[in-house]
Amino acid sequence: MRMGRMGRFVLALVAPCLLASCLLTPGRFTSTLDIRKDRSFTFTYAGEAILLDPAAEMNSSPSTEDGDAPKAAPTPKVETGDEIAKRRAIAEALAKEVGYRSAEYLGGGKFRVDYALSGTLDRGFVFPFNGDAGAIVPWVAVEVRRDGTARVKAPAFGKETSPNDMGVSPDKDGMKERAGSFTFTTDAELLMQNNESGTAPGPGTKVVWEVTPTSQTVPTAVVRFAK
Repeated sequence: MRMGRMGRFVLALVAPCLLASCLLTPGRFTSTLDIRKDRSFTFTYAGEAILLDPAAEMNSSPSTEDGDAPKAAPTPKVETGDEIAKRRAIAEALAKEVGYRSAEYLGGGKFRVDYALSGTLDRGFVFPFNGDAGAIVPWVAVEVRRDGTARVKAPAFGKETSPNDMGVSPDKDGMKERAGSFTFTTDAELLMQNNESGTAPGPGTKVVWEVTPTSQTVPTAVVRFAK
């Protein structure tokens, strides 16, 4: 999938903001979220996190639009010692945060993390978010509303917009390595969920989204807490 001149222009505008953060996307993973009607919750993520390079994407993406000549596919970039040190520092910063049972840099822009956190939804929850590591783009978010409901949304496990909207293609970034499952369970009233397969059989309410590089649906659910 190619990126046109407009896509590269838009990415150039936002690149300074993106480069100031740590752009991570899921690799191979298993993730769960359990929300109880008393507002208690447990979230887990075990698997890979892939580091994206927006500058490389902007500079190396081929295009044939507006008279641009096709460019050869970029050769794999060799990590410098400084890059490896910075990425290990990201893993160390993540490992210091409550919830991370482990965080390790594997090389090649790939991390392995094991995260589990329990708490009370008296406010919103996002994952991942770490100021020291610069991880500021959440994969999973729980929005707690005043009307006693909460919306669960996992944008990193689907695709909300066309890749060309921001000039980032699934074939060019870490989404091509995305593979796993996101399981949502609850004993609260389920007001909506967007999995076409519906709820899974068994006790309680359980919804499982299978995530692939081409997944379009952003896992979403809304629950109502007990009064």
